[in-house]
Amino acid sequence: MKKFIIITIIFLLLIVKVINDTTAIKVNTVTIPNDKLTTNQKISILQISDVHNRDLEGSFDRLTELDPDLIVLTGDLIDRKTTDLTNTTKLLDQLVTMDRPIYFVSGNHEQESPIFADLKGLLAEYEVIELDNQHMTIEVNGVPINLAGVANASTGHAKLIDALEGVNLTYPTVLLSHSPITPDNEIDLILSGHTHGGQVRLPFIGGLIAPDQGFFPEYDKGIYELDSGATLYIDSGLGTSLLPIRFFNEAQVSIVTIISEE
Repeated sequence: MKKFIIITIIFLLLIVKVINDTTAIKVNTVTIPNDKLTTNQKISILQISDVHNRDLEGSFDRLTELDPDLIVLTGDLIDRKTTDLTNTTKLLDQLVTMDRPIYFVSGNHEQESPIFADLKGLLAEYEVIELDNQHMTIEVNGVPINLAGVANASTGHAKLIDALEGVNLTYPTVLLSHSPITPDNEIDLILSGHTHGGQVRLPFIGGLIAPDQGFFPEYDKGIYELDSGATLYIDSGLGTSLLPIRFFNEAQVSIVTIISEE
């Protein structure tokens, strides 16, 4: 009887953990040094990834209380099976109240969605800037930076050469790519999603499985220093796919702050 009670308690605690990790929203903070910035210069980016049409009603205060310099949406706002854009509209309604520029690159679910054109129209209505396979130079806190984007790589839509054509790499260069990529060039920072952090993670092991990488993926969540000198940051995102659960892997958005190496 005692063993049964212990097992039951453990089982209930695991259920509570799954519910919390799947439904709550964590704000993850990341700091990336960059030698192209001088002392006291910094750039703060709110990264939102892999929403998968999740209804975030009740969680908007968690987002709108943040104070980034810009907002980036790194793909899979919707699910490939999404039939209407109600939840996306509610999210955009809240994001525009932050009065910050918003940028978007597509994920595999957008590329495979029959309503992708409708989503593009909605994003345009809210003045969200699409960066699929293109770039722009913007100024943030007096710092000129290149903000580039590629359409989803895992479905074969990424055109990195087009995205970086004419880029002045003496400026800090940030690439938005839904699927994690490891390009051999002088990009400073790549912001990605797609993996959901493995969605289910095991203590001391990491992500169990990720799209395109299979079991125990090499690139699942967090910061990676690439051979090219670039930093890859993978956000585990807000939503789920296949199984509607997260475990040891809270749903999250990220505040990525680029600072001077000094």
